[in-house]
Amino acid sequence: MSSSFTQISLVLKKELVTSLRDRSSWATMLMFALVTLSAVSLALRGAIPSPTISAALLWVILFFSSMAGVGNIFTSESASGTLLALRIYGSASAVLFGKFFYTLILLIVMSLFTVPLFIIFIGISVSETLIFIISIVLGVWGIASAGTLTAAIMMATDGKGGGLFSILMLPVILPVFLPAIALTAFSFGGDAASVKYLGAMLIYDLLITVAASMLFDFLWYEESGE
Repeated sequence: MSSSFTQISLVLKKELVTSLRDRSSWATMLMFALVTLSAVSLALRGAIPSPTISAALLWVILFFSSMAGVGNIFTSESASGTLLALRIYGSASAVLFGKFFYTLILLIVMSLFTVPLFIIFIGISVSETLIFIISIVLGVWGIASAGTLTAAIMMATDGKGGGLFSILMLPVILPVFLPAIALTAFSFGGDAASVKYLGAMLIYDLLITVAASMLFDFLWYEESGE
C-alpha cells in the first residue's frame, strides 16, 4: 500500500514539476476560459440571463476550458519520450491515479479562476452556496476521471485524434453534466432541484473512477505489448 502511494506521489510530483516548468497547459486552459468569459459577457451586454441559461453557460465554459488542458496528459509523454520510463518504473494504477490527481488539481485551479470571474462578469448571485460548491467539486471530479481515461484511450492515436477527445468525453460526462447544470441553476435562484442529484453525481464519479482503474490496466499493458 505504501509502495503504491509512493509511486502515485512520484507521478503526481513529476506532472506538477513538468507542467509548472512548461506552463503551456495552464496558460492554454486559463486563457481559453478568460476569452470565453469575456465573449459571453460582451454578447450579453449587461443583461443577466435566467438561472438555467447561466448554469448551462458556466458548465459549457468549464467543460471546454478543461478540454484545453486535459487532452494531452498522455500524448505529451509520447512527445517528450518519457512514456517508456513510466511503463518500466510505474505500475498502471500509480500512473493512472498520479495523472488523475494532477488533472483534478489542474481543474480545481481552473474552477477557482473561472467561477468567480463568471459570477462577476455575468452579474449572477448565488443563493445556495453549499450546494453550488459541492456541485462544482463533484462535476470537476467527474471531468477529471473521464478526462484521464479518455486521454489514455487517445494514447493509441499518437496525438492524431484531434477533436475526437471532446467527442468521446461528452457522452461519458453527461450523467454528471446534466445534474450539475440543474443544481447550479437552483443555486442561482432557479427552479428547485432534488438534492438527491448530489448523491447520484457522487456515485457516478466513484463508478467512473473505478471503471477507469479497471480499463486502464488493459490499455496500459496492451499498449506496452505492441
